[in-house]
Amino acid sequence: MTDSLLSIEGFAADGFESVREAFERAIATDTDTGAALSIWRDGELVVDLAGGRADSGAGLPFGVNTPSVIFSCTKGLASVLVARLVQDGLLDYDAPVVDYWPEYGAAGKSNTRVADALSHRAGLSAPRQDWTTEDLIDWDRATRLLAAQEPLFEPGSAWAYHAITHGWLAGELVRRVTGLLPGEYFERLISGPLAVDAWIGLPAARCGQVATMVVGETLATHVSSQQSDVRAGASVWPVRALTLGGALPLALVGPDEGFNRSDVQAAQIPGAGGISTAHGLAKIWSAVVTETDGVRLLSDETLHRASRVRSEGAPFFDSPAPWPRWGMGFQLDSEARRYLGESSLGHDGAGGQVAFGDPDERIGFAFVTNRMEAVDSRGTDIVAALKEAIS
Repeated sequence: MTDSLLSIEGFAADGFESVREAFERAIATDTDTGAALSIWRDGELVVDLAGGRADSGAGLPFGVNTPSVIFSCTKGLASVLVARLVQDGLLDYDAPVVDYWPEYGAAGKSNTRVADALSHRAGLSAPRQDWTTEDLIDWDRATRLLAAQEPLFEPGSAWAYHAITHGWLAGELVRRVTGLLPGEYFERLISGPLAVDAWIGLPAARCGQVATMVVGETLATHVSSQQSDVRAGASVWPVRALTLGGALPLALVGPDEGFNRSDVQAAQIPGAGGISTAHGLAKIWSAVVTETDGVRLLSDETLHRASRVRSEGAPFFDSPAPWPRWGMGFQLDSEARRYLGESSLGHDGAGGQVAFGDPDERIGFAFVTNRMEAVDSRGTDIVAALKEAIS
């Protein structure tokens, strides 16, 4: 790396020059922040790039080995764990949740299916009662609160984005079946065999090495607008879904707040709290769709079943179109989130994170950034460049 602040480290293989150019444009204004991009094809690394800063205060560069909070990209990883258990015959998408988690049947939820819990149809998108940070970081407390809660709408009858709670629903199913918390199962099944820097629950030895998440201009404006809407009497449920009623800041981060806190990063929060390098995240998605370093995580048959559309159209709580589409916890290609095509499955994350796999093209992709924006096209433009490069 040269002395230039925005110099880029890494490489792009022949034929992927336009992808590198799209990445360069994405970080062109990152004077105090940065990003990384990794792409695997046919089980081989073809793009691995990074630039900018991981921590402006310390002057640390954002490198290809920099871990970063991936927010809701973690939902995609949790959904891989569940899909693998279904593939292995240990879970059934069509079974009631109470078959595995009996306490979940409280308050009218006994007929909720595993598929409902995964596809944002469980009616638990937001808490009825405020949570604390202590609730957020304590696995047993979080899952007990959700098991006891009365749903906001009849499970299975509609969908609403379970912004944070999705992870505990999927993760507790993993725990009930395997006896392992999702972070431990993730390490055993995925991150260990693939030898990647990716975690659901940051190890103590890696504390202080994660990129500092920074609120960008568009996110700051969006947060201010949402606060004004709530004060004006607009629906509070989408805000409660993000903040858990006060356990998190609306922007999800701040100086020593939210997902910049070391105790939050150490906690297992599979709806939003995963931490990974772009390199590791893309390699995981490569192994989901094609053999990578001897590892294939999900079969073609499992991918086909898990990526059938389960939720689409207008959600239960009003939100502006375009709306995403969901499979069994996986975010699918839609006007709201463009991937390579109909076979793609993955999940984006707050602030601009994008991660997915495509079995038709045998692609694993990840773009991570510590400059969080509400509306921008960084990841989308890179995906578009990739689509053109491989066509």
